[in-house]
Amino acid sequence: PAAAQQSDVLATIDGQPITEAEIRAGNETEFKKIEREYERNRHDLVESLLQQLIENRLLAVEASTKNVTAEQLLAGIKPGEVTDADVDAFYEENKAGIGQAKERVAQQIRTYLIQQKQVDAHSAYIKGLEEKYKVVVRLEPVRVEVGADGPSIGPADAPVTMVEFTDFQCPFCSRVVPTLEKVRAKYGDKVRIVFRQFPLSIHPNARKAAEASLCAHEQGKFRQMHDEMFRNQQQLGVEQLQTKAADLGMDAARFKSCLDSGKFAGQVEADVRAADAVGVTGTPAIFINGRLISGAVPLTTFTKIIDEELARKAPPSASK
Repeated sequence: PAAAQQSDVLATIDGQPITEAEIRAGNETEFKKIEREYERNRHDLVESLLQQLIENRLLAVEASTKNVTAEQLLAGIKPGEVTDADVDAFYEENKAGIGQAKERVAQQIRTYLIQQKQVDAHSAYIKGLEEKYKVVVRLEPVRVEVGADGPSIGPADAPVTMVEFTDFQCPFCSRVVPTLEKVRAKYGDKVRIVFRQFPLSIHPNARKAAEASLCAHEQGKFRQMHDEMFRNQQQLGVEQLQTKAADLGMDAARFKSCLDSGKFAGQVEADVRAADAVGVTGTPAIFINGRLISGAVPLTTFTKIIDEELARKAPPSASK
């Protein structure tokens, strides 16, 4: 184009310019993905370095008031003991994902819990110092605007909305199901969970399973179908989905017609495009008020962000 600035011209063909603006216009989604990834990575680095600097300064101030070193303060942090009951409880909660006898993994579980208690004790100590010295962090989290369109649990006006992009054949998605149940139990009506579809191409039954969940939603049985499909991810063939629907008390003929006709194939595809647009590359991908969590992370990762979001929405008098 004649109006192209010389600095934008990347090549010419017979004197006619090709500009960076032209390239971006045809590939805006790819550029946005790169820019979002850069923004998240930059934010994560700033946040990590900021937290370390805050911690170092808090320890230095506290150490000076007690006439000790920061290292001596840290050495004085005593995590709680890990009991056999703790190991048993962890195994029972996670045995579906562990897939081995408790005796074979008990020591690994104990080591993990010891490390977790050390981390928790350290975090609790630093949090206490933050409260003591009135730390105020003004760094805003990275947020992405994500449509909350899909089957949901919880009130529409909940202060925290979680949008999950899931794949019913994804093993990591099945592992996050009990974690989300714990979130619901802990926060109740303070949290709304919205379910959207992101079937991966590597899972041949995932797309039809996604449609099946929406056919079930049409009959008011989304949650039941959701749980049943994740309970047995090896049985997601079309006939098996129809059997599940009948077993859950749905109108079997209506469900079969819905699934066979591809009634909700367009909605699944719309969810996939929406996920692509906000930078989702794998499952599960969960946005908490627009803040992305990727993968089957521990409950503590969810509660940390949810607690932060609830604190941000609390009235000033309640946050003091």
